[in-house]
Formats: sequence, structure tokens, C-alpha cells
Amino acid sequence: MPMRTAATILALLLFVAAGLPAQSRSFPVDELRAGMVGIGKTVFEGDRLDEFKVHILGVLRNVIGTRRNLILARLEGGPLANTGVIAGMSGSPVYIDGRLLGAVSYSLGQFSKEPIAGITPIDEMTEAATFEGPRRTAARVELQMPLTPDSLRASLREAFSWMRPFADSPSDVQILGGTSVNAGIGTLLRPIATPLTFGGFDASVIDPFASAFRDQGFVPVMAGASMLAPQLAQSAGTAAQRPALRPGDPVGVALMSGDLEFGATGTVTDVVGNRVYAFGHPFYGLGPIRFPMTRAHVLTVLPSLASSMKIASTGDVIGTVQQDRATTIAGTLGPGPSMIPVRLSLTSERGTKETFQMAIVEDQLFTPMLAYLSIANTLSAYERQNGAASYVVRGSAVVRDRGTVTFEDLFTGDQSSAGAAAYVVAPINFLLRNAFEDVELDGLNLEIDASEEPRSATIERAWVDGGRPKPGSTIDLKVLFRNYRGDEITRTVPMQIPANAQGSLSVMVSDGIRLSQWEARELQIQPLQTRGLPQMIRVLNSARKNNRLYVRLLGRDAGAVVKGESLSSLPPSVLSVMESDRNGGSFRPLQNAMLGEWEISTEFAVVGSRTLTLNLEE
Repeated sequence: MPMRTAATILALLLFVAAGLPAQSRSFPVDELRAGMVGIGKTVFEGDRLDEFKVHILGVLRNVIGTRRNLILARLEGGPLANTGVIAGMSGSPVYIDGRLLGAVSYSLGQFSKEPIAGITPIDEMTEAATFEGPRRTAARVELQMPLTPDSLRASLREAFSWMRPFADSPSDVQILGGTSVNAGIGTLLRPIATPLTFGGFDASVIDPFASAFRDQGFVPVMAGASMLAPQLAQSAGTAAQRPALRPGDPVGVALMSGDLEFGATGTVTDVVGNRVYAFGHPFYGLGPIRFPMTRAHVLTVLPSLASSMKIASTGDVIGTVQQDRATTIAGTLGPGPSMIPVRLSLTSERGTKETFQMAIVEDQLFTPMLAYLSIANTLSAYERQNGAASYVVRGSAVVRDRGTVTFEDLFTGDQSSAGAAAYVVAPINFLLRNAFEDVELDGLNLEIDASEEPRSATIERAWVDGGRPKPGSTIDLKVLFRNYRGDEITRTVPMQIPANAQGSLSVMVSDGIRLSQWEARELQIQPLQTRGLPQMIRVLNSARKNNRLYVRLLGRDAGAVVKGESLSSLPPSVLSVMESDRNGGSFRPLQNAMLGEWEISTEFAVVGSRTLTLNLEE
């Protein structure tokens, strides 16, 4: 009988509880009042979670977007009185009455006398971070070439357009819960700066590019391999014993790993099952992404009047960051995403050989940028930084299910390292932003031979020995070069004259750059106007090279450019049909036909051009 009574009472309690609303694990913004005090959590040093007080000042409406809220608060505790809001705190969770309010995510920028922060509501973070498939990469921001600090700055300015003031004027800001708050503060708030860690980079290479990130509100930090090694070694083989990721823990986003490191650090806001929410603002705001999520280790906090920051480094991969949204970055714990392996071997004429291995993320903006920096950094760190040098580049970029882009060229002069890096990166940048289909790279393999002397030669003369050549005959074209030391070098090119050729022919002897310029002007050939990924790869593989001598034999037979391909010596009947029916694609008639083309490899970079006329025997 007592057991039956207890069961009845338990059933009544469950029935009553079922009719009561369950308390949400998040604190609603509508229940906030000025003067409320919450508790924030973050790591100021090591792995220890520290608490700080959060004094609610009010709620700002329409500050980070239409119908978006930002909670204004004053922070207190720990080192905050001396540091202000700290770069790397982005995502630190704030609780009121044990319920999660949101993430510390915005600050008043540099030189603020008080740690005034903006808090992104957790409900807006989870709502924005849907876990859908990635959008097409063609919709993303492109990396402008040639890659220079100025062009990178322009690309980042476009990519990080969210850094502009969200509320253009105080009248756009609605204030709830605190009449003493000035609406103008809404125009001053910016996302808390995100620390970017560069490991293994030469300062002369990375500093100009780091300044481009600094202009967009990031805090670049140089970190040697020794900084990363202790925590990596500590985590090796002990991942199972390490505690699960906690709200308030540091978290990293790795963009590059291996012999060179590049990543960002912030703070975890919430962990729901295997889902992780962090930062409370975007990293660079491109929606669906696939970047490695890593553990991070806070070494210390660096106080600064300009911008205090956590000195932190990334560790082992613990998941994948899948969303980069206006109110959060979010991802899932588990395996990390696939990255693009980069292998670079550098052989010096001094007899040394070094091999470097890196992995970079798959992204339209960061993949070519990091590939460029890895090549330029390797050449700068291990070869001469000033004066003329020469680099022979060989290798390939493997495009999944589509083929291979091959590299083989020579770069010489005072800017040869930049030329060698751009030579590899420009095709990758071109492929990643193509409008035909998504591109995945399976790997980048490069071998570079370095020399500390210039290796260039100028075309001085071209001629043919003997009398007037006959149609169908083979003649020897002689070309005289003069290298940078003044030595004369002669090359011979056997040329086959077509049997049906007649009259006067022209022979052009040229370097690759001048030949491309002549084709664009005279033949109206634009190499990059392609009509599909396979044709794009063919065009890239046939690109002109510096260490080639190009010879073109031209006649006055009619031809045409059809769908980007040059067709020479077409019969009049074929030209007539093409010209009358252009539904099949683009068609441009040509007055000069290419009767033959030759190229020979040289051990130097060719410069110059010469043209001669051949009068054939009748």
C-alpha cells in the first residue's frame, strides 16, 4: 500500500510538471534590465577558467544588422581593469542566474579607458549557424593578382566588409533598459580584434601582409615553432585524457599547418552535443566553410594601451569549423576537414637541399594567399634577400578528377622570388574562382633550384643562311643571344616550310611575353577566355614561359579564332559556313595565318624579339 501511494504521488508530480514551462538554458534578451550582474568565463592564462563580472548597461537594437541585438555591458575582474577588453576574448560566455546570455564579442576599439563590451545574444548565434552544405566557391571574394600588400589589402577590405560601422548614425540605434546610455556608442562598437598567429615566417616576408590584416581589425602575432611545440608534444598520445571542450576555453581556427603555421584564436561560447559556437562575431564572414578547429593554449595576456591581447597558439585538431556568420563561427567536434598538402623542395647551388611540408585550407581567398606566402617565405629565408637571384621552378598542382597543371619555368633578377611565387599561385587563383564548376586541389608539389646570379639573355639577331627557300623545304633559323655577362650564344631552329606556302612569309622570334602581347593585338587571341575547366587547364599548361624561345611562321592565308582556339589556313568554304552561322559560339576572322610554330628550351630567361621576311621561290 505505501508503494502504491508513492507511485501515485510521483505520477501526480510528473503530471503537474508536464504542464509547467521548462526553463530555457538561455537568458532571453527581453528579460534584461540595466543593473543586472552576470558572470563571464574565459581563460587568461594556461588552461584555467577564470570568472569576471558583467554589469548590464542596456540593449542596443539594429546595431549589427536589422533586428539584431547587442547587449552593452561593463566588465570587471581579473586583469580587465588594466587591459580593457582583450583581443582573444571573443566568444567568452556570459551567464545570468545560471543561464547563458551570450558571448562577449564587441569593444569600443583602441584607447578605451573602461572595459565596455558588446555581448551577442546566444539565441542569435545558434539561429545564424545553420549546418547546411557549402555554397559555390565562385561566389566568394577573389584574391587580386599580382599579389602585393596593396592588392591583398584591397581583397581583404572586400572580404571583411563587415568591419564597417553597423549603425551609420545614432538615430539608427534603439536603446532598451538603460536611459543613461548614449545611442552614439552603437556607431563606435567593433568586433573584438582576433589574434592571428604566424609561425615559422620570415619577418621581411610576413610583415607587409600582416599589416593588411591589421588594417582590418586583426592582431597579427609572430610565433616561432618553439612556442607551438610544448603543447603539441603534451597533447600527443593523450587526447583521450584531455577534458572536453568547455565554454570559456580558448579555441583555434587553423588555416595552415606543418613547417609553417597560420591560425586564429578566440573563445568558446557554448558546446551543445558535438556542436561548438564561438567568437560571437564573424571571422571573415563567408558563410559555409571547412576549416580545422583546434585546441588553443593561452600563454599570457599582453596589456597594451592600444590593444591588449591574449598570446595564444593553436594545438591539435579537434573538429571542423563549418559556419562563419555575422554573429558566430560554429562547427562540430570530431575529425578535421581535408586540407591541401604542399610539398616544396629547395636545392641551392651551394649544395644544400631542404624539403618543407605544409597543409593549407581549401578556400578561394586563403588557398592562393597561403601558397604564395609559403613559397616567398621559403625563398627569402634560405636564399639571398637582396640582389639578383635565379630560380628554376618545376612541379604540379593536381586538380581532383580534372587533371594536372604543370609548372616549369625560370625567374631571374631582383624580384625573382616574387615572380616564382606568383607563377605558381596565379593559375591556382584562376582555377579556384572559375565560373564553370567547383575545383578541389589534391596537392601542390614544387621543386625549386636556386642560384645567386642572374640568368638572362637578350635576342640580338635572327637570320637564315642561303638563298630563297623553297615550299616544302627545311631551313635552319639562327638566333643570336647575348647573356648578362656579354657572351654571345647561338641557337639553331629547324623550320619546315609548308608545301602549299607561297609568296612572302614572316618569321617572328620572340620571348613569351612579347609573343602573347602580339597575339592579343594582331590575332585577337585572349588566352584566358576559356569555355570550360578542361580548356582552362589546357590553356594554363600551354602558357608562355620565360626560358623559352618562340618562333612563329606567318602567312597571309585566312583563318579564324573559334571559341578561343586559333584555326589557321581554313578553306574559303569553311570560313563562309562559320561566318554565316555563328550560333555555335564566338567567331573572329583572321587575315594572318600561323603556318608553323616552334619553341626551344634554354638555360636562361629570354628577352626581346626579332622579325624577318622570307621570300619563297616560285
